[in-house]
Amino acid sequence: MPELPEVETTRRGIEPYIEGHNVAEVVVRDSRLRWPVPENINQILKGKTILSVKRRAKYLLLDTGSGHLIIHLGMSGSLRVMTEDAPVGKHDHIDIIFTNGQKLRYTDPRRFGAVLWTEAPIYEHKLLSHLGPEPLDGEFTAQRLFLLSRKKSQAVKTFIMDNKVVVGVGNIYASEALFKAGIRPDTPCGKVSKQRYERLTDAIIETLAKAIEQGGTTLKDFVGGDGKPGYFKQELAVYGRAGQPCLNCGKPIQEIKLGNRSSCFCSKCQR
Repeated sequence: MPELPEVETTRRGIEPYIEGHNVAEVVVRDSRLRWPVPENINQILKGKTILSVKRRAKYLLLDTGSGHLIIHLGMSGSLRVMTEDAPVGKHDHIDIIFTNGQKLRYTDPRRFGAVLWTEAPIYEHKLLSHLGPEPLDGEFTAQRLFLLSRKKSQAVKTFIMDNKVVVGVGNIYASEALFKAGIRPDTPCGKVSKQRYERLTDAIIETLAKAIEQGGTTLKDFVGGDGKPGYFKQELAVYGRAGQPCLNCGKPIQEIKLGNRSSCFCSKCQR
């Protein structure tokens, strides 16, 4: 599933090609996504200008001045800028065609993403209103994690993956950040000290920033807005490395289940 670095990579990839450009037509080949694509999306967007391309958590927000197109990539979705004569594939569900001949193509084999429209204040939308701070913004602090975690017994990994606590820290990057911070993923979050949360906050920021710099992580489906894969996979220290030697100490990486997800860690380096 594309996580925050992959979505931010996509945003940066498509922004130069669509920002400031006018929509000529929207072609919907299959509207059956997680929620149905609005039937009148062509009438809504035709003639409008994309003023900016923003991101909130894992949602892409295309601002037209009179409303926003909300796009979520789901589990296998991608957005790519194509030429006007690009052939159509089986899972190419939506094309937003611009007057300059470029088209923004939404592809999604599993159709679990979303393309929605709203004219309401964007951050009051039901999909966005409950979200916590962005991890790369100043509002995300160790003090916030420390205070929110008090008297809680849930695992620290599932705690930092809660979008109400902080957005965008998915399974891959939670695993990697906890390794950098030296914290076991199954440690009760309420027992993590403020000092350790300071290390974890720094590790989350560093991990996400580095992943964005390298274009995200391609494990199977993800490609950026230019159609290229992400290269952060080469940097993974624990995720997907169960049974392999720890890059720090050489002890085999262990794997457990937390919240029905695989969690890999080093029992020597993480306590």
